[in-house]
Amino acid sequence: MCWKKDLKGDADISKEHVDNNMAVRKILKERGVKPERLPAAGDVKKPERKLKTEEKKLAKGRKK
Repeated sequence: MCWKKDLKGDADISKEHVDNNMAVRKILKERGVKPERLPAAGDVKKPERKLKTEEKKLAKGRKK
């Protein structure tokens, strides 16, 4: 089902945001998932830096 709400102003948008978060949390709870017990996600920039380093190493190896 696809429907659109007529959200106008910060108050409406904020309330919708809170309602959506509560609905998602309810579903997670029903499935036995508690976000606060999940391991912290890693730094997104770290793999990006590692990839760039590896790409530079590969590029240097090809030039030889």
